Amino acid sequence: MKEGNGDASLTIFGEQITPNLHKIAREFVLLDNFYVNSDVSADGHNWSTAAIAPDYVQKLWPNQYAGRRKLFDFEEQDITSLPPAGYLWTNANSAGVTLRNYGYSVNNKKEIPATGEEQVASVRDPVLAKVTNRLYRGFDLNYPDVDRAKIFVNELAEFEKSGTMPRLMVMRLGNDHTSGTSVGKVAPLSAAADNDYAVGQIVEAVSKSRFWTSTVICILEDDAQNGQDHVDSHRSPAYIVSPYVKHHTVDSNMYNTASMLRTIELFLGLRPMTQFDAAARPMTASFQAQPDLAPFAAEKPRIPLDTRNTATAPLAAASNRMDFDEADEIDDDQLNEILWKAIKGVNAPAPVRSFFGK
Repeated sequence: MKEGNGDASLTIFGEQITPNLHKIAREFVLLDNFYVNSDVSADGHNWSTAAIAPDYVQKLWPNQYAGRRKLFDFEEQDITSLPPAGYLWTNANSAGVTLRNYGYSVNNKKEIPATGEEQVASVRDPVLAKVTNRLYRGFDLNYPDVDRAKIFVNELAEFEKSGTMPRLMVMRLGNDHTSGTSVGKVAPLSAAADNDYAVGQIVEAVSKSRFWTSTVICILEDDAQNGQDHVDSHRSPAYIVSPYVKHHTVDSNMYNTASMLRTIELFLGLRPMTQFDAAARPMTASFQAQPDLAPFAAEKPRIPLDTRNTATAPLAAASNRMDFDEADEIDDDQLNEILWKAIKGVNAPAPVRSFFGK
């Protein structure tokens, strides 16, 4: 985006593909100096929910990502991977903060059930098990994010009727991972557009609800996956949405994952979980004293959401060999190359992400 520190030549999911995320950043605040604390999803989901990657996770994920170990046990699967002070929801539960979970720490049913049936077979975290919407399917690139958004919007309508909504809600929308150019899978641009429209629908629904005046929506990626960027491989998109967020503003303060967690903790009256969120800069510069209650209007997708890869897609054979059943069961550099060539063209010059002059 020209309003902030950007380089359009490196963009692969531009405004034509992600009109809602662009609109959110433009109508509210553009965070052009935000960084993830993590390297990959294994440590990223821990940073995003606990403000630390525990010792076990930090030491073992490189082994797993190098393909020398098949077991992925970094997200509530084993006691050794648990963070020392628990997760954001653990602390919220201890403080009596009401919770709702959409897609975190869940094991999906293997086959996608019919609409209206439970999608979740089990929940790994004991706190989240009690507050999980089991109609909301966890990570599965074969299931549209817009269908996940419908589940939330429908439940939001029920909250409206009762007049109460949980104070902390956590949600995963993962289809912007894409399935690369795997034959028969949703094509990368459509996958990103699906994710974008789901986010727009969720923001619109909340902004038109009775809860808009006392709600903030915080959106971030768990990791940047070493994506192309002219600033840093850890710089990443992030968004905050609320009537109390400054509108049409650029906030270039340096923030990171722990900053967003600290901001959430301050809103909920929670203690920090680690030294990292305790010392993080809260994102207060993005907020204003007087609310702007104008609702958000979601942008319709500008491309089809169901376009699928064909056998002639760039690097389809390499993509077919990848495992997309879980997040990050792939080589990130190779997937970055696949996406770049699929979207920019097979002969497009490789992105230059840094330059060291003498």
